[in-house]
Amino acid sequence: MGPICDKFGARLPMSFVLIAASIPTAMVGLVNSAAHLAMLRFFIGFAGSSFVMSQFWSSRMFSSTISGTANGIVGGWGNLGGAWAQIFMGSILFPAFRDYYGSAESSWRTICIIPASMAFVWGMVLPFICDDAPMGNYKEMKQAGTMDRVFFTRSLRSGANRNTWILFIQYASCFGVELVMNNVSVLYYNARFGLDTDQAATIAFLYGSMNIFARGLGGLISDKLNTRMGMRGRLWLQTIFLIMEGLLIVTFSFMQTLPAAVVTMCLFSIFTQAAEGAIFGVVPYISKLYTGAVAGVVGSGGNVGSVVFGLAFRSLEYNQAFLIMGSIVIASSFLSLGIKIPCHAGLIWGEDNHAVIQARERYLRRREMARQQDTAETANTSEENRDESNSTVPV
Repeated sequence: MGPICDKFGARLPMSFVLIAASIPTAMVGLVNSAAHLAMLRFFIGFAGSSFVMSQFWSSRMFSSTISGTANGIVGGWGNLGGAWAQIFMGSILFPAFRDYYGSAESSWRTICIIPASMAFVWGMVLPFICDDAPMGNYKEMKQAGTMDRVFFTRSLRSGANRNTWILFIQYASCFGVELVMNNVSVLYYNARFGLDTDQAATIAFLYGSMNIFARGLGGLISDKLNTRMGMRGRLWLQTIFLIMEGLLIVTFSFMQTLPAAVVTMCLFSIFTQAAEGAIFGVVPYISKLYTGAVAGVVGSGGNVGSVVFGLAFRSLEYNQAFLIMGSIVIASSFLSLGIKIPCHAGLIWGEDNHAVIQARERYLRRREMARQQDTAETANTSEENRDESNSTVPV
């Protein structure tokens, strides 16, 4: 989907994927075997590519100087849907439909129609309320000659470079962890602490609910460090977040009580999602022209990571799987040493290009001027209000 976004924009592909994925989602209640369920889950998985469109879209709409914040908020609130699905489906719809039908089986066979309908309706509405880019839609921009022609194969080749593959592995180590936790957290609390499905789903919601601020916070801090230290600040931040995430996952594997497990889970959730935001603060710098291809490859790393970590949870005890997952996350953090973006400083070696430094200084000057202007306007408004309140109105 990344090269498709480079060529056609994110608006129409997003609409198509939401509508297409809503069909197998609504059909979950028709399955009668594990093979049928696996087949439907395969097609539902295509909905995950909507993440690529969302990150490309925000990178297209906002300057790279605030790309971390923009991508963090968009991606974080997108992932927040996974958390809301946990509590909405598991703790609200499932019990309500179970009480209505008097059967747990009838309940889960019916409730998937609700999210499917929401995705379908939003996919139908989307093309009519949004633009592809600040200048308008891609079709109109091409007709007006304000946009260069983008070739699909060149986009894929140019976007998939060494930096992209390093971020692919690192994103597998944070978003892959989040996807696995969305799948196994309810089962883990069922098996480890004997909670029923409703209670476990509520606790699982806490993990995903950190997205309401954590991913955006990671992107925001990445932007702040970029204005002070350049790309080196962004790289150091994502490295530190990955190390902290891995250490907390290892700690989580040794928790013996429910309160300690929940607190540790929330902490490593914060660092996991903050790392995601920091990584996608770097993505727009990898290739200015082929950001979609880069976002597609890096985003797919999360899904690959979930598959790899998921196999560990299928084959090993929970404690062992968490220990291995945390160790892999820590190891992935050191790959930041290999990221070298032209004209930008690396994690340890190299310096920012003179033009990059000047652009950063111009941004800081514009921001300071805007702040001073806002302060002056606020002071003038306050003075005018005081004058009006002290004036005498004749009868």
